[in-house]
Amino acid sequence: MIPEETIDFHIRWAWAKMSKAYNVEASKKGGTMAMAFLLLNIDKEGTPATSLGPKMGMEPTSLTRILKTLEADGYIERKPAKNDGRKVLVTLTQKGKNYRDVSKQKVIQMNERMRSAIPENKLNTFFEVIQTINKELDKNNIFS
Repeated sequence: MIPEETIDFHIRWAWAKMSKAYNVEASKKGGTMAMAFLLLNIDKEGTPATSLGPKMGMEPTSLTRILKTLEADGYIERKPAKNDGRKVLVTLTQKGKNYRDVSKQKVIQMNERMRSAIPENKLNTFFEVIQTINKELDKNNIFS
């Protein structure tokens, strides 16, 4: 089998290039794409730490490491939830909000660039195809 003829090759290839582009931009601000992605997934009122991993498709160990780094660097704070002291909410500091705003602009810029290069009908087809791939993967029986 030729790698270029497989679906996963093209997904990995495109994601590797996008990831590299985002990491280059994030490094200019002293961060990483993963850090920026995490900040983009924290709600304004705060997000329970336990819901961030599943929301982002990230393993708990990686998430814990990034959260510790973000907290140590002053981008986030962990606070007990007002209605349930057992829950810990991850909230953004002002520094975190600023970094998230920059990150959001970079995501918008990337998407505008892709949308200007890809006709809308092809982009719609891409979304349909990638959603089908995700549905098939969610079945968890690919290799059964």
